[in-house]
Amino acid sequence: MGTLSFTATISIDGYAAGPDGDFQFGAPSEQVFRFHVERMAAISTEILGRRTYELMHYWEAEPEGEDWGDDEREFARLWQGLDIVAASSSLTSDDITRENHRLVTRLTLDEIRRITQHASGEVEIFGPTTAAPAIRAGLVQDFRFFVVPVILGGGLRALPEDARLDLRLIESRVFENGFTMLHYRAVQAHPAGAD
Repeated sequence: MGTLSFTATISIDGYAAGPDGDFQFGAPSEQVFRFHVERMAAISTEILGRRTYELMHYWEAEPEGEDWGDDEREFARLWQGLDIVAASSSLTSDDITRENHRLVTRLTLDEIRRITQHASGEVEIFGPTTAAPAIRAGLVQDFRFFVVPVILGGGLRALPEDARLDLRLIESRVFENGFTMLHYRAVQAHPAGAD
């Protein structure tokens, strides 16, 4: 049985994307990217929304005209070996690119529980919108935030406003570019709507 985690690159004021939808403020340095490569070893499954699923096609093959380094090739190798669940009502089976990818047209909490129960390792649910119901329901065990030293003043919040969780810091790291990684584990969840 796996565990469910949520990872996000965020501004100091808690946004995963700015008011115009741009998330380039969080582009990783070589050191931060290397850390992502290393942490991928524990992940067996990714749950992605449509937009992220389409963005991550980039890692299916080295683009013509680009020269990936060792870390990029290793990340791509690890990514291609993951079980990928694309949660989307607009994608079709024709959009699913590999045998270890599958489409879920409606990502319910029960489906997230099933995915996690049958996973051989960590299940990472990616993207604030996709992850919000699981966060509200207290299903996410581990949170990793890569905090970027910028203030965006608005945009897409990394966490749903009505989420209530007690967390314990279990790891932190400051990178040379000023990013800070904070790894929290849920101690107690207060599911939205519960008394």
